[in-house]
Amino acid sequence: MPETFAMPQTAVIIGILLVLQGLYGYLGAELEDRSPTALIPLFFGAPILLAGLAAFKESFRMHAMHVAVLFGLLGAIAGWGRGIMLAIKMSNGADVNSRALTMVFVLAILCTIFVVLCVRSFIAARKRQRAEKDAAA
Repeated sequence: MPETFAMPQTAVIIGILLVLQGLYGYLGAELEDRSPTALIPLFFGAPILLAGLAAFKESFRMHAMHVAVLFGLLGAIAGWGRGIMLAIKMSNGADVNSRALTMVFVLAILCTIFVVLCVRSFIAARKRQRAEKDAAA
């Protein structure tokens, strides 16, 4: 299976995982502890999922995957930034919700993995295009 075909599938899987994480974070919390911020992974996952679905059409693939990786990058930055801030607060003795800290790091890790996979795929696609161009010349 060509590597460029696997990335739309990867985007769909990561998108679904983030949507499920957001729903779990929100609906899995006690009623009095529910916060709309628990849905943040869903707000990154839904665009990644939709872009992944759009990328199954060859004519949309490049643009859709660039949109997907943009949301992945934003999710990674947001996740690592918030996670590090919460970890610092926790290390200074502040009362930090460990469930929230875990959820933030899961967001950061999933998005980081997705961005790394996308960048590797983009590099491989560029090399493949150059090789095809050189072979045709």
